Amino acid sequence: MLPEPAEILKIVSFKTSRSGGKGGQNVNKVSSKVELVFNIDEAHFFTDEEKQRLKEKLVSRLDTEGLLHVISQEDRSQLLNKQRALLKLTAILKAGLTVQKPRRATKVPKAVKEKRLVNKAANAQKKESRKAPRSAKGEW
Repeated sequence: MLPEPAEILKIVSFKTSRSGGKGGQNVNKVSSKVELVFNIDEAHFFTDEEKQRLKEKLVSRLDTEGLLHVISQEDRSQLLNKQRALLKLTAILKAGLTVQKPRRATKVPKAVKEKRLVNKAANAQKKESRKAPRSAKGEW
């Protein structure tokens, strides 16, 4: 179960830097790019099982220390980028916590098999009728 954003804010840290993109001269002065750093091990609101599931599903997004980095630089405002990064984090955590239902193997229905065979026979008949009859000497 996902915690409230206020709970998440208590354990995340933010890093800011200058962002590229639009903004004119403002880009050179204001640190609007936000990098949110989340440590799964410090998340007291997750159970050990949920932490393990997150680590397994987000292994490609974690750094060597096990930290999850989320970067946002879409907006010109640092505050909006912080909010956007927090939304991205909650979406990532939600996707990481979902348990996929195991797939049940099913048989191919008999009607589908029969239909495939009928189509196959019709195609074979169609192609067979295109062939020119051979002469007695074996030439075309």
